[in-house]
This record gives sequence, C-alpha cells and structure tokens, in this order.
Amino acid sequence: MVKTNTRWVKEHEFVADHMSNKIKIDGAAKNGHGPKALLLSALAGCSGIDVVEILNKMRVPFSSLEIEVESMQTDDIPKVFKDIFVAYKVKTDHQNEMKVRKAIDLSLEKYCGVAAMLRKNSHIHYKLVIES
Repeated sequence: MVKTNTRWVKEHEFVADHMSNKIKIDGAAKNGHGPKALLLSALAGCSGIDVVEILNKMRVPFSSLEIEVESMQTDDIPKVFKDIFVAYKVKTDHQNEMKVRKAIDLSLEKYCGVAAMLRKNSHIHYKLVIES
C-alpha cells in the first residue's frame, strides 16, 4: 500500500507527507512544485531508479544520469498531458549505448508503474544522449 497525507497550508499551497518525507505543492508553482510537474518528476524518478538498477545488473559503468521530462497539455478541461517527452543524459562510454537503451526500454515498457499509468492517456517518447 502507498499512502500519503496532504495538508493545505494557504492559497494553493499544500504539504504532502509520505513516511515523514515532505514535499511542497503549489498550484501557482511559487513555493513548491505544481501537481503536474510532480507527476513528470515521478515518471523521471521511477524510470531513473529502474535504469540505475538495470545498468548496475548489466555491469555498465556510468558516472551520471540526468532525466528531463516535458509535456504540453490539452486545451480542454481537464487539461491533461499530450505526448510526454523524456530525455535521458547518461555519462558512459559510447560502446554502452545499446545496453543503456535496453535499460530505458525495460523501464518504460515493463517496470515503471508511473509510466504504465501515464501511458493509459499519453504516449511516452524518449531520446538518449550519451556523454563521455
């Protein structure tokens, strides 16, 4: 079971608590993440955890992983994400590219529950940038 407790602070600001870890949520995105930005961050975190785990199991050395996620929203209310674009930047040797792609594919298509939920409404595209 996953459980959070979210408390209203003021205006559009809330604090979400999960196992004593707190996140500020702000509908105006002044004093915390907006809810939809949190959803994109959840996708990046979920997939990132998978990719790190898979690369470690494959014994693929890498020194950094950065994931950038963006999406446009529909004009209709409720405004939902259209296509979601994920950019993975990985510092590793170029010879590891196919293994990194395999790790990303496994994450997005099999292991990441956030991706599975988002895919029900939005197509997820990704690109990989290998940095030496």
